[in-house]
Amino acid sequence: MTQATGRHPVPAELSTDEARALARRHGLRSLNERPPLPQYVADLWRRRPFLWTLSSAESYAKNEANHLGQLWAVLNPAILIGSYYLIFGLLLSTRGGIDNFIGFLSIGVVMFGFTSAVVTRGARAITGRIGLVRSLHFPRAILPMSVTLTEFLASVPAFALLFVLMLATGERPDWEWLLFPVAVILQAVALLGLAFIAARLVNASEDMANLIPVVIRLLRYVSGVFFPVAHYVESAPQLVQAVLTLQPFALMLTVVRQSLLNSEPVVLSDWLIMTGWAVGLAVVGLVVFWQAETRYGRG
Repeated sequence: MTQATGRHPVPAELSTDEARALARRHGLRSLNERPPLPQYVADLWRRRPFLWTLSSAESYAKNEANHLGQLWAVLNPAILIGSYYLIFGLLLSTRGGIDNFIGFLSIGVVMFGFTSAVVTRGARAITGRIGLVRSLHFPRAILPMSVTLTEFLASVPAFALLFVLMLATGERPDWEWLLFPVAVILQAVALLGLAFIAARLVNASEDMANLIPVVIRLLRYVSGVFFPVAHYVESAPQLVQAVLTLQPFALMLTVVRQSLLNSEPVVLSDWLIMTGWAVGLAVVGLVVFWQAETRYGRG
């Protein structure tokens, strides 16, 4: 006995092979089957409305419960900038020849804050939403992408604060300011790749979630958030200088400073290297994450 399904008759009871063939004919696949990478990317593109809705809602909810609401998106970085200026600008005097140290420090605090939030939260993108992973079928890469977009949206007020501080500290608007969105996009793309990798690592072992904040804390002090790295490694071997100044976390800050600070000229090689880091990390991160697609939420 058969039943009609479109143009294809379907037996009342299907064998495993017949059911698998029928599923393929209708674009379905097993939960244990990893889709080809091009199809996976296409699935991500089709679900962009879900990505935007999830990210925008979470971004708004971050400060919704506070009495001052979204104002904390500006107050938090402003308080951190003031605190770090007191410590590193006045007490420790780590200016390293920087004229506009407040502007230099502000960029470091805001942009590295974005980095820290994406990598730390991205590491738990899967394990922190295990209920969603187990109850709905969608490309799991949506979750690290959502974390990155959420933190980007949540950081927009802090980005705006940077322009206010630049003007307040005597910086003149120039054509280089138009490079600021480019620098932010390059940083976000690079961080997305790192979020993909961190999410897979933590899904494989929860212990990694405890290590990542330690690594982020170390990077905060070697990436030039509070002082110019190049100034303090002038006497170091060339290889050491290159590693410390051209690693992605330092370059993220460097290109933003070149776009906003008049005293920091735009260096084309820095932007090209940062572009390479962004594209490379995003591609490698997506492939690494995709390879474990069928293992997420199975623990």
